[in-house]
Amino acid sequence: MELSLTIKVKLKLSNPKDALAFQEVCEQYRQACNYVSDYVFNHDFELNSVKLNEVLYHDVRQRFHLKSQLTQSTFRTVTARYKTVQTQLRSSPNKYDSGKKDGNGKPVYMQVQKDLNWLWHPIKFSQPQADLVRNRDWSIVDNGKTFSINTLKGRVKCGFFLKGFEEYLDGTWAFGLAKLVKSGKNWFLHISVKKEIAEMELTDVNHVVGVDRGLRQLVTTYDEKDKTIFFNGSAVVKKRRRYKELRRSLQTRNTRNSKRRIRKMERRENRWMADVNHCLSKTLVSLYGSDTVFVLEDLTGVRFATEQVAKSQRYEQVSWAFFQFEQMLTYKANKVGSMVVEVGAAYTSQRCPKCGTIKKSNRDHHNHEYHCQCGYRSNDDRVGAMNIQQLGTQYASGVKNPKFEKQKANS
Repeated sequence: MELSLTIKVKLKLSNPKDALAFQEVCEQYRQACNYVSDYVFNHDFELNSVKLNEVLYHDVRQRFHLKSQLTQSTFRTVTARYKTVQTQLRSSPNKYDSGKKDGNGKPVYMQVQKDLNWLWHPIKFSQPQADLVRNRDWSIVDNGKTFSINTLKGRVKCGFFLKGFEEYLDGTWAFGLAKLVKSGKNWFLHISVKKEIAEMELTDVNHVVGVDRGLRQLVTTYDEKDKTIFFNGSAVVKKRRRYKELRRSLQTRNTRNSKRRIRKMERRENRWMADVNHCLSKTLVSLYGSDTVFVLEDLTGVRFATEQVAKSQRYEQVSWAFFQFEQMLTYKANKVGSMVVEVGAAYTSQRCPKCGTIKKSNRDHHNHEYHCQCGYRSNDDRVGAMNIQQLGTQYASGVKNPKFEKQKANS
């Protein structure tokens, strides 16, 4: 099994000219990517980087003064971005009312698959960046203490800040592409690394942990020993509402300075959200260790019914980075010899974990309680984690796609 990570390294520049050299190569690279993107958009979305290289190589190199490897990297950068957008479009088809009714009198919706032809404009690269190839555009020198980075004016050698970087120099990690970017006043190198690790065997399972994600409780866990842990999200919601109110007040001004502050604040909020998810996932992995199956609901295609939520709470309801938490938990779990699996989300919040009854009205959203006719009563987030854990137990015992199904009432 291959474990892939991206490590973010803050660069230590000793000469102001080095920063100017980084700025120049990143800006030229950005403009070259936009030039290639315009060509792709106007030529039937040609996404073969080899063909783009044959047609545009000399033109791009002459216009933007990039070196050979950087010129070829622009084609991979552009095609990768278009392919990402293509995947996003395909995952969200356009739906419209056909005007017909089904047997139950409900409207029948037609579905139209989206593709790149739905784009109105070429994809734009707004932030200066440069994608660097290992041992050609960047390398590690001086026994792992210095980076050598290629620019338009030659190579720049610089130190860096990253605690624990020596872990990636033990010979088991393979370095790949690196992205040179600027954040605030600092320069960073985002390096992709990978290594082969042993895949966890289900016969070695020590723990099966159901993980229910939410907002009131960011994470609720339940394991095979009937232990429940709540990670309360009230402080997170409160802080996000402060961000929202500040953003709203700045938007009413509609000035250049207010827009600049909004962008800066959004970046700060995103960094804070990522840190919260990082701490949550790290805590869970540290708590349960190796040979653990962390079980999450598959939220793909799940629609959050915002019309059933108070308008003042809709922003918090739909914008928390649940997928980011899943990604972080996955790579951290894999790193210690555990795994993350997804199970069907249907009825996990409506099912009684004791008798198996599925009834939507048993859940009291206002009091955050689940009360079944069999007499079982518990916190609704805990019930969700218990049901998810039960599906995870089925998966660990060999069931490939465990899910709950509601029994039809006898007529």
